[in-house]
Amino acid sequence: MYRFFFKRVLDFILSLIVLIVLSPFLVLFTLILLAANKSTAFFFQERPGLHKKPFKVIKFKTMNDKKDKNGNLLPDVQRITKIGSFVRKYSIDELPQFFNVLIGDMSLIGPRPLLFKYIPLYSKEQDRRHEVRPGITGLAQVNGRNSISWKEKFEFDVYYVDNLSFFLDMKILFQTVLKVIKREGVNQSSDRPMQPFNGNN
Repeated sequence: MYRFFFKRVLDFILSLIVLIVLSPFLVLFTLILLAANKSTAFFFQERPGLHKKPFKVIKFKTMNDKKDKNGNLLPDVQRITKIGSFVRKYSIDELPQFFNVLIGDMSLIGPRPLLFKYIPLYSKEQDRRHEVRPGITGLAQVNGRNSISWKEKFEFDVYYVDNLSFFLDMKILFQTVLKVIKREGVNQSSDRPMQPFNGNN
């Protein structure tokens, strides 16, 4: 019952409350990032949702669009703005995803929505991570986040799919708050963010 009904009800109520409470901060960071990025404050990208149905994930944009002399975007590390670095440091860039939760694209808790290009690289078992709505945070995020391998992440994702419950969601939610406060596992290193999934890592 929780998996198929109450989880969605809880997602809607909690995301609505969070958006109302945080609305002044969301407006403030939107204005600051608009100025810092010299373009939009938001980043939209198509990701696979429940059963791989496409949706556009919303995040605060933490990088500018500076390019090299050949017109190619500079490496991510060189395009992260100072305010963008702060926003990432405290996971503020994830806050707009509460809109995704409110409209049903995502859940508060679930496997992170990754890129469509990864789908052909998944094993049959890893592909099961799409049997639930993707989440803002998940079991993999509270067990190492970007400091563990992709293989380990997907093992946590599938475990979550098989053991989804109200108590597991509350445990992940509580651990997420602690991780954000302690800033654990944000990147593999300060100058080398998480490496892309290649099917073997």
